[in-house]
Amino acid sequence: MPENEGSNSSIVLRRVTGDDGAPRLTITGSCTLAALGKRLQPLSAELNNEAANPELRWDLTGVRQMDDAGAVLLWRAWGNQRPRHLRLRREHERLFDRLEKIPAPPAPVPRDLLWPITVPGNAVFLLWEHLTCLIILSGQLLLDSIYLAGHPAQIPWREISANLYRTGAQALGITALVGFLIGIVLSYLSSKQLQMFGADIFIINILGISIVRELGPVLAAILVAGRSGSSMTAQLGVMRVTEELDALTVMGIPHSLRLVLPKVMALGIAMPLVVLWTSAIALIGGMVAAEIQLGLGYQFFLSKLPDVVPLANLWLGLGKGVVCGMAIALISCHFGLRIKSNTESLGEGTTNSVVTSITVVIIIDAIFAVVFSNVGIR
Repeated sequence: MPENEGSNSSIVLRRVTGDDGAPRLTITGSCTLAALGKRLQPLSAELNNEAANPELRWDLTGVRQMDDAGAVLLWRAWGNQRPRHLRLRREHERLFDRLEKIPAPPAPVPRDLLWPITVPGNAVFLLWEHLTCLIILSGQLLLDSIYLAGHPAQIPWREISANLYRTGAQALGITALVGFLIGIVLSYLSSKQLQMFGADIFIINILGISIVRELGPVLAAILVAGRSGSSMTAQLGVMRVTEELDALTVMGIPHSLRLVLPKVMALGIAMPLVVLWTSAIALIGGMVAAEIQLGLGYQFFLSKLPDVVPLANLWLGLGKGVVCGMAIALISCHFGLRIKSNTESLGEGTTNSVVTSITVVIIIDAIFAVVFSNVGIR
């Protein structure tokens, strides 16, 4: 075979016959990316043709320089494995040793023709698994509550108060801001329609019923699910990553008693208070907008509000707050305890926790709306 000479002292291939009559391919020159240059593609094809002969003896002792690009060029020509007959310099051994340690790419997954059946089926099984784990966790919390009722000295007051502060007091700012803006928007939109029929005074009915009964509890629950729920899931997830949960298990401290129960109790107590706060601020925003848009005085608004909004609506809103708060805490802790010891699982678990919590909040609101449809409506 004639020599393939290139510029800049490029690689040279020479095929000879050894003393034993076996074919031998001698490679000399510089096997680097800079030396190969434009010859990379044709040289790759030529090496592939030479590598088709399994009895070929490769002699690379004449290669003065070799970098990763040159090693990969030869490695691919050999089919990602060393040929049976190979001679090379000791300083080049580490390049091929490193290539040998690269794991083989996974085999392509065959196309699943039954995916219209398997995908919904897997979703159903996953949903059933989550429901089962939630029921087990709820049962464990019930047993812990019964145990603490008989041993009040072991009630984790410090953890409950800390969670009350984090989930309740620290959420007042964002809930007040969003509630005030929602009240203004709702009042402005409703007043435009009521002015067309001369029914300005009914803005009090619309704001009172919609905020106290629906928007206040749902808005507060969604904000708490996104803020406090994600924090609970991330906290338990980080404890899983740092193996703190395993340490608690080794010390004999149950997760449900020291981690889950304080969060559920704290959010169950804090949520109705946050709902009351959010509804009050939203009514203030609606009252301000009604005074600006319709000229309804603050004193008149406040005096008429108890007459048009029965007290049962307030109790329904507070009841939603208790149920939604405990559901958010339970779901957040459930997903937090399922997180594995890696950051990808932490992010995925936190996202699933928030989405599931918000979905459950809407489902709870729909159930309350259907069950108590005749309560508090005149």
